[in-house]
Amino acid sequence: MQMMFGSRVVSAVQDPSYPVYVDTSVMMGQTGTMDQEKSQFDNIVYMPCNPDNGFFPDLKSLPHADVIYFCSPNNPTGAAATKAQLTELVDYANEKGSIVVFDAAYAPFIRSDDVPKSIFEIPGAENCAIEVNSFSKYAGFTGVRLGWTIVPSGLKFSDGSLVRDDYNRVMTTCFNGASNVVQGGGMACLDDAGLAEINTLIDYYLENASILKTGAEEMGFKVHGGVDAPYVFIDLEGKSSWDMFSKILTEANVVTIPGAGFGPGGEGFLRLSAFAPRESCEEAIARLKKLDFH
Repeated sequence: MQMMFGSRVVSAVQDPSYPVYVDTSVMMGQTGTMDQEKSQFDNIVYMPCNPDNGFFPDLKSLPHADVIYFCSPNNPTGAAATKAQLTELVDYANEKGSIVVFDAAYAPFIRSDDVPKSIFEIPGAENCAIEVNSFSKYAGFTGVRLGWTIVPSGLKFSDGSLVRDDYNRVMTTCFNGASNVVQGGGMACLDDAGLAEINTLIDYYLENASILKTGAEEMGFKVHGGVDAPYVFIDLEGKSSWDMFSKILTEANVVTIPGAGFGPGGEGFLRLSAFAPRESCEEAIARLKKLDFH
C-alpha cells in the first residue's frame, strides 16, 4: 500500500500507535529526519491520543495529511472509537481530501453496541477509506500472513482515477497470492465450526484482558482498554515506561511492553497483553501484586 502512495505524501498516525505505520513511511522516503528531542520524524503528522482527549485526536487542530492511519480497537491503548468519533473522522477526511487507512485487525474483540467493527458502517466512508484486516488476531495466523484489503469503487484520486486500480496494479505486480494451504486454512476459519472456534477464542482472550485490567486496578493503577480489545494500557503517572518494564522483568520475571515503544505519546504507560494462557495472566497479576510500585 505504501508503494501505491509513494514518497511524496504526508501521513498522519495516532500517537501512540503500532510502529509499522511510521516505519513504513520512513522506509518509503516520506519523512524527514528524526527530531531527537521530540522522538518524532519530520513530515509525519502525529495525532496525540491520550486520556485527556479520550484517545481520539483533535482533528481540527491537525495540519493537512494525505493519508491518515487509524487503528480501532487500538494497539497499544485498547481504545475503541465510537460511531460518533468515526463519523467525525470520515467527515474530516472527505472535507480535506484525505484517505483513511483503517486498521480493523482487532474488530472481533468489539462487544460494545456503539463501536463499529468496520469503517464502512459510517456513511461516506466509501469515498475516503481503505480498510485492512487479517486472520492474525481472529485465528492466530500471525506469521502465516493471510489478510484482506477493501478498496471501494467510490474512492478516487484527485484526478478522478480509481484508487483500487492503482492498488490492484501494485498487488498483482509484487504479490502472487497466498499459497493454497494458507487459503485453505482461511476458508476453514470461515465455516460454521471455524467461526465458532474463533468466537470461543476471542471470548477467552477478553476474559484474560478483564483479569489483567481488574488486577491492575486493584493495585491502584489507572487503567485503559481491556474492554473491546485484548490490550490493557496502564498509566504510570509520569514514571518511565522503560524503568517500569525493567523493574517488573527483574523483580517479577513478567514481560510487559513499555509504552515508549509505540511512539512518544506512549511514554509513561505500560501495555499488558491478553494473548496468553489463563494461568499465565493470573500468575502475572499475582506476582505484580507482590511488588512495591510506590
